[in-house]
Amino acid sequence: MKLITAIINPFKLDDVRIELSHQGVHGLTITEVKGAGRQKGHTEMYRGAEYHVEFLPKVKVEVAVSDDMLEQVIEGLMQAARTDKIGDGKIFVTTLEQVIRIRTGEMGDAAL
Repeated sequence: MKLITAIINPFKLDDVRIELSHQGVHGLTITEVKGAGRQKGHTEMYRGAEYHVEFLPKVKVEVAVSDDMLEQVIEGLMQAARTDKIGDGKIFVTTLEQVIRIRTGEMGDAAL
């Protein structure tokens, strides 16, 4: 089992959610985050004063999948989140040792 963590642009969240649903991913966790990377922030105007915003709003999507679904879910995430501009985000994959459904006690792939 793997945990896929994707940092994406907030306006791509619906596209990503729809794509994951089409692939049979039923559970995901969404967190609003801020981050800095190669995008280097941007400049904004507020009450006539210009200021630089370094940490940009992003969305963190976390999805647990079985090993056999990993590649197709990653490919779908990349297609749904891509804008071909700097700041599209990143995908991280980590190994899950164990998953347990609290309500039923199911373990492993059955708990996903």
